[in-house]
Parts: sequence; structure tokens; C-alpha cells
Amino acid sequence: MDNSMENMLGKLQGMQAEIARVQEELGSMTATAESGGGMVKVTANGRQEIVNITIEKEVIDPTESEMLEDLIVAAVNRALAEVKALSEAKMSEAARSFLPPGIPGF
Repeated sequence: MDNSMENMLGKLQGMQAEIARVQEELGSMTATAESGGGMVKVTANGRQEIVNITIEKEVIDPTESEMLEDLIVAAVNRALAEVKALSEAKMSEAARSFLPPGIPGF
């Protein structure tokens, strides 16, 4: 194997290790979003998994379950959007470290 092929293989292995490190880091990062003025709070991790939902007792009314459902959906969507943006930024940052300067989109 020539030197340039070994060099490219080494860079690929380094990039794989960096992506694994970022994925591990994202698993420990969280974002919390709320709806209904804080009545419903949802926390998601960087793997876009919901890890916690908090619902204030005042908003739990069996006769108005649709309102609670809407608040939960809104908070979940906000939390997932936040961790998605966080994840994309971290992965882009990791990719930039392996690309030559001036590549558009990074």
C-alpha cells in the first residue's frame, strides 16, 4: 500500500473515531422545551430520544385532554428540533475538522 493510501485510510479511521466520540457526547447532552407557559416540559437527548416529561398538575383535566395532548406534542416537537439542531452543529463541526479549508457547506 502506498503512502497516500495509508494516509487516506488513517484519516478515515480518525474521522470514524471522531464521529463515534461526537455521538457519545450527544447522548449526554439534553435540551428542554416547554409549552403552555411552562405547564408541560419535555427533555430530549442528543440522540433525539425523549428522556423526561413533566406536567404541572393544574393542566391535568380529564375533560380537556385534547389541550394537554396538544401541549405535550408542542413541547416534544420543540425539544426534538433543539436537539436536532445541536446534533447537526456538532456533526458539522466534526466533519469540518477532516475536510480541507474552503469546502462549501461546512
